[in-house]
Amino acid sequence: MTHRQMAFDLGATETYGREDFFPAASNAAAWQAIENSDDWPQSRLLLIGPAGAGKTHLAHIWAQTNGAKILAPASLATVDPTTLHGPLAVEDADETAGLPAPEEALFHLINHCQHSKTRLLITAKSPPRDWGIALPDLLSRLQSMGQAQLHAPDDALLSAVLVKLFADRQITVPPNLIPYLSARMERSIAAARALVARLDAHALQLGRPVTRALAADLLDSPDQG
Repeated sequence: MTHRQMAFDLGATETYGREDFFPAASNAAAWQAIENSDDWPQSRLLLIGPAGAGKTHLAHIWAQTNGAKILAPASLATVDPTTLHGPLAVEDADETAGLPAPEEALFHLINHCQHSKTRLLITAKSPPRDWGIALPDLLSRLQSMGQAQLHAPDDALLSAVLVKLFADRQITVPPNLIPYLSARMERSIAAARALVARLDAHALQLGRPVTRALAADLLDSPDQG
């Protein structure tokens, strides 16, 4: 059903503004660390959390606030760190593990930031000891960095996100819909955005309001598995 899949894609674009971030117990420590980057030990921070916890969102907020450049792991080996000026962020740095050129590049980038007193934010899904790093000096550098932890969004955070996402689309939903969705959805903010977009498109397609029954119809349909 091609037309249905196209409808589901509408409105699911990820946004990373400060106003789109939802502070909660699961991300409070990381939020405080991002807000107080002048206090980072040696001007460096390692932001750790599972997929969907909000690492990318916090990295973008920090970059926007501080005029930082965000680097992807795949680009590290092609960049001369001495040509980089101002604060830097490296997302998903754990993806460099086991790859000689990216590991070496990350090592030199950390050294450059240390010597030039440049603030550096690094994000990853797990602590460096779990990455499988082959370069001992890189592991040592990473383990010496200050760390801030994010946890997967809890029900309270997911519920608040869902309420705001529906409100942003000017959709009024019954109170029983939010706990129904939060109990069944993937535990991430991105998943919440995608789910609300799918429900909105499904409701428009069928000419029905967004209700618990419509959500059940969508989530239980065979083509959603």
